[in-house]
Amino acid sequence: MTNPLQEVAPAPPASSDFIPSQITSVEETGLNPLWLQDLAIKILYSRGYLSGFTVAEEIALPFPGVTDQILVALKTDKLIEVKSSQGGLGEGGYTYGITNAGAQRAREALDRSQYAGPAPVPFEVYNESIRRQKSGRMTVTSRTMRKILSQLVISESTFQRLGPALNSGTSIFMYGPPGNGKTSIARAFGNLVLSQNMFIPYALYLDGQVVKVYDEVSHQLAPDGNSDSLNTTTNKLRTNTRRDPRWVKIRRPFIVTGGELTLEGLDLVYDETHKFYEAPFQVKANGGILLIDDFGRQQIRPRDLLNRWIVPLENRVDYLTLHNGRKIEVPFEVLIVFSTNLPPKDLVDEAFLRRLRHKIEIGDPSYEDYREIFKRVSENKGVEYDDQGLAYLLQEWYIKRNRKLRASHPRDLCDQILDISSYLSVSPVMNREMIDKAAKAYFVDI
Repeated sequence: MTNPLQEVAPAPPASSDFIPSQITSVEETGLNPLWLQDLAIKILYSRGYLSGFTVAEEIALPFPGVTDQILVALKTDKLIEVKSSQGGLGEGGYTYGITNAGAQRAREALDRSQYAGPAPVPFEVYNESIRRQKSGRMTVTSRTMRKILSQLVISESTFQRLGPALNSGTSIFMYGPPGNGKTSIARAFGNLVLSQNMFIPYALYLDGQVVKVYDEVSHQLAPDGNSDSLNTTTNKLRTNTRRDPRWVKIRRPFIVTGGELTLEGLDLVYDETHKFYEAPFQVKANGGILLIDDFGRQQIRPRDLLNRWIVPLENRVDYLTLHNGRKIEVPFEVLIVFSTNLPPKDLVDEAFLRRLRHKIEIGDPSYEDYREIFKRVSENKGVEYDDQGLAYLLQEWYIKRNRKLRASHPRDLCDQILDISSYLSVSPVMNREMIDKAAKAYFVDI
């Protein structure tokens, strides 16, 4: 099956009424001033001499009115000192160094937490932002669906069920035999989601604890997601901005997890060494899609994993646990997609299936669909397609052997033909000899 993430006509970006407000004072950060001083001094302790502009960039706060006040407080307490200055740039151009007393304060702060990055935003501010941005989701139409699924061959009955499922923004349970495109369909959904933007914070703050949210691996920056900057004279400082620079503009998330998923991975992950938290998958996916691929292959029982989702799926809120036992509430604005090759009866009971909004079987292709897939794949891969060759393949290797059609077979068989023809130095064609060689190398009777 061809790749659904190949270029399709892009959907227009979804609108959102949430833009992080500009902050002009320490009070407007919502953070404890002493905590912000600790953050700045940890960065100076680990990085050495830094300009005021660079400190502001590292902690993702504006210099005027915010970072400058943090540095003034540290200077007043004789924890840092000015080492040099660049003429014409003001206090932002001063180079600051840490004093002996400052080094002691930094070590004490590092004992509490080694987090030293962009300043976090308060948890309640994040929660409100997610609720406001959920309305920015695009509502797809049949026309849009045909564009994003144009690379796939799907029966019309299945196609007509996918659009409403995507529009629900809640949950989808896709099941059926392996190799028929469940993951490809989910990734095509992700392709649509990635055409829309939203804001997330680098990190969250709760009672002195930090939770990292932005993940360079999981999240994709929007084209202007990191464009707020001054000129090169001031280190391209991204923090002189008309919005709060603690937030980053990203594509709506599409996050995939599979056999590595555990119950622990669905809660706050506390780093005992560095003493801060990493947000779980569903928080990183807020506002987008979380695909649980190969559901049922995890190391824990499927029912235990499904029970973890009951409250979030019903109430659209999740509850996470700090290492001190405190529970915190987080919005659950995620389209969660379960994809499995296993029979539903072996995974879930009727009570849980009732909580899943859309259940869609992705079955085997028909002979006509299989032919269309083979034609597309062979053209794409440079294999000379032949109807008589396909008829021979179907008769000898499927009908006589009672073998099921799979949507992935044409791709794999064409790859076999290419490998064999390259070795034999002949053209890749669908004649009987080549089909037999490819089928013998590919199929295994189980």
